[in-house]
This record gives sequence, structure tokens and C-alpha cells, in this order.
Amino acid sequence: MAGGCSGPSRTLGFARETQLRGGQVPRTAAALRDSGSPDLRDHLIGVAERLIAQRRTDALTVRAIAREAQVADGVLYNYFADKEELLAHALLAHIEAAERVLPDPPQPGEGPLETNLAAYLRHILDLHERILPAFAGLLGQPKVLARFNSWPRSKKGDNLRQTLTAYLDAEQQHGRIAAGADTGAAAALLVGACYEVVLPRLLQPAGEPLDVAPEFLDRLVVTILSGIRA
Repeated sequence: MAGGCSGPSRTLGFARETQLRGGQVPRTAAALRDSGSPDLRDHLIGVAERLIAQRRTDALTVRAIAREAQVADGVLYNYFADKEELLAHALLAHIEAAERVLPDPPQPGEGPLETNLAAYLRHILDLHERILPAFAGLLGQPKVLARFNSWPRSKKGDNLRQTLTAYLDAEQQHGRIAAGADTGAAAALLVGACYEVVLPRLLQPAGEPLDVAPEFLDRLVVTILSGIRA
């Protein structure tokens, strides 16, 4: 990532040049900090995240993001290698913000297994309802999605299948799932069923609610836990 030490000098240089041309001087990095605003890098991520959340894909250009953030265009490159890196960070921030407003998924070993697993699937669906529009809005910018997907798990966290597998592994250690059961395969089946419900929303009008009957999740859980062999 580009270092931040050269940020103020580059911004001030742009400001002086703008003054000489008689234009309006954008707010500089120093001005943002002095006014009590968040760190400029976080401020840029926050602005881009808001544009993504609002599905304003037409505003996901360097110039438009800089204008929305009230900084010079070149300031972005003091903190990010390119626009794709900024937007990938903004997408991660959007996912994390969506996760914060949802209840935590159930803890292993607590409560009925069937109820917990259905609640875990509901958590996955509710999360997708909040973040899928952002991914849909970025389909026209595949480099952003590629950058996001290239990050290691240590940076962006586990994906849903890995997270659900870890939960099932923990339940297995508690003795509530058969010792020989393939938890990874079970997680893949369950997450795949959730994707089958949410992915068609990419073709639906924006804002249409995700309607999944609780009975669907209950039947899905019972089938996974019981198996289908006679």
C-alpha cells in the first residue's frame, strides 16, 4: 500500500496549483484531520463504502470518490495503489458493517442443534440480503472483485462455507454430530442451498425483500442431519 507520509505535501501542492488557476481548493488531508474528521484513509474507505451501499456505481470513479470525500483526486494514490484497492477495502467495510447489525450466530454446544443450525442459515441469508446489492453493483468492475477475492483469509476472514464448517466441527467435538460425518461437505450443501435462494435476486428489482419461509430452513436442516438413505 502506498505510504501516507507524502500525502499532505502532494495535496498541498495540488491546492497551491488550484489557487494559482483561480479554482476552488478542495479540503486537504490536514484539513480533514484538523477538523476532527477520521483518519483520511479511513475517511476515503468510508466514502467509497457509502457509495457502494447506495448502489451509486456511476460514482465509483477516482474523480467522483474524491469529490464526494472533498479531497483532491491524487490524494487517493497516497493511501491506495489504485482505485480497485480502495473499492476492495470499501467492499470489506460494507460486509463488516452488515455483520455488525446482525445478531451473532449461535454458539456450538448451546441450545438444540436443529434450532441452532436453522438460525445459522437464517444468519447467512440475512447477511446476503444486505451485501448482495453491493456485489451486484460491482459486477461491472471485475477488477475490484478480483482484488477482493485475491486477499488471504487473514485479511478478509473466512468465507461462509469455511465459517459454517468450523461451527459444525465444533458441534462434532461436542458430540452432537457423528464423529465420521463430513462437516465440510455438509457445509457446502447448506451454503449452496442458501445461494440458490439469494442469487436469483441479482435479476430482481432493487429493494425487493428476501422472503424465505422458516419451514424451508427447518426441512433443510432435518434432511442434512437425518440423511436421505433408507
